[in-house]
Amino acid sequence: MPTTPSRPPQLVGRVFRGSRVVGEGLLTKKQLRSSAWRRLRHDVYADAALPVTHRLMVSAVGLVLPEAGGFTGRSAATLWGVDDVAAPTDPVEVLIPAAQRWNPGAGVLVRSLPSGRQLVRRGRWSCTSRVDTAVDLIRWGATADGVVLLDRLCVAGMVLLDDVRAAVLQLGPCRGSAQARRVAELADGIAESPQETRLRLLLGSGGLPDPVAQHRVFDEQGFIARMDFAYPELKIAIEYDGLWHGERRAFLTDRDRLNRLTAAGWVVLHVTLEEMRYPQRLVARVQALRAQRLTMVNTR
Repeated sequence: MPTTPSRPPQLVGRVFRGSRVVGEGLLTKKQLRSSAWRRLRHDVYADAALPVTHRLMVSAVGLVLPEAGGFTGRSAATLWGVDDVAAPTDPVEVLIPAAQRWNPGAGVLVRSLPSGRQLVRRGRWSCTSRVDTAVDLIRWGATADGVVLLDRLCVAGMVLLDDVRAAVLQLGPCRGSAQARRVAELADGIAESPQETRLRLLLGSGGLPDPVAQHRVFDEQGFIARMDFAYPELKIAIEYDGLWHGERRAFLTDRDRLNRLTAAGWVVLHVTLEEMRYPQRLVARVQALRAQRLTMVNTR
């Protein structure tokens, strides 16, 4: 019969150095190779019951990271609690002092710690501050992707949009500084999904007036609904992927509220991912609807 793997309680739910636990007599080398433990990198293991996430990989790298180093980029954002910005297979991003040399092996992206940059403590590890992390992330890549990411960081509560905007204005001439300022200008910090952000950018690039995001509609009975985007003066709502999404899907069956929305004079334009692949056509639909509603308003 196979031997039941040894699981010392001190190691349950933990990430640890294999050499340390063997040296302390908690496990033998043979026991360390059992199904109870998962090897994450050289001499670093974890309880096999732990889900493999980017946060787990950050902890694995943290155990071998040089003392003066810390985490940056999406790895830092993960430490600040935004779990969905990095996948387990994404490289762990670290900063180390410029004069220091370190060969971490595969799966780690190493950058030099900028002069004057201070790392802060986040639990067990050091990383860039909330604002520094956000600014670093939006300096690279496509502008739309940066706006999506910044909106996500703001909605997750990691950072305030005003703080990021103030920080990018203080950036000196450096790679990505103009990009960071553009992204911070375009973000609204309240979009509840990446596609909402992309829809808002699409409307703006088409020359349409900026709609009001997350607009709440009321009638004489009180609150009716919260729209993804709205032109309140024309009572036009624009909703991504159906009328309601997330917890609002249950609203689809509430005919009383839907009737109230219509009775209050609102028209809702539903936008799907497929329609967003044809931006000119979608912009034309919104322009036509705005023109129609504007005529109605002016003829009352």
